Amino acid sequence: MFNSYKHTPLSGWEKNDTLTFDVSPVSQDGKYHEEIGLRINTFYPFMGLSLVVEQTIFPLAYTHRDTLNCSLIDENATIKGKGVTYFQYNFHLTDIDLNQGDSMHICVRHNMKREILRGVADVGILLRRK
Repeated sequence: MFNSYKHTPLSGWEKNDTLTFDVSPVSQDGKYHEEIGLRINTFYPFMGLSLVVEQTIFPLAYTHRDTLNCSLIDENATIKGKGVTYFQYNFHLTDIDLNQGDSMHICVRHNMKREILRGVADVGILLRRK
C-alpha cells in the first residue's frame, strides 16, 4: 500500500536530520503491518542501528513514538542483510489499526551516540494491509 525510501546525505546522516514520510489516506479500515527498510553500505561502522520513529495519525492527530534497535550483524560476525556492497534490511516496526481516511506523517531519525553516521544510504517505510 505504501513503500517509499529516502536517501541520506553521502557525507553522513546527522543525528538531527529527520527523514519524513507522508502516507496518503487509507481506503479501508483494518490492521496494517509496518516495516522499516534500510540500505547500508560497507562504510557503516557498527553492528546495530537505533532509530526513533514518530508517527502522527490524522485526522485525530494521535502521535506514537517507537525506538527500534536494528541488529545488522549476528553473533558470528555475519552480515544479516542481503547484498554485496549495499545490504538491504527490513525490520518489523508495528502493527497498527487504521480507519478509512486516516493518513500518517512519519518521522525517522537515528539515535546513535555518534552525531554523524556514514554508511546508511537509504531509509524506507513499508505499510501494507494485513
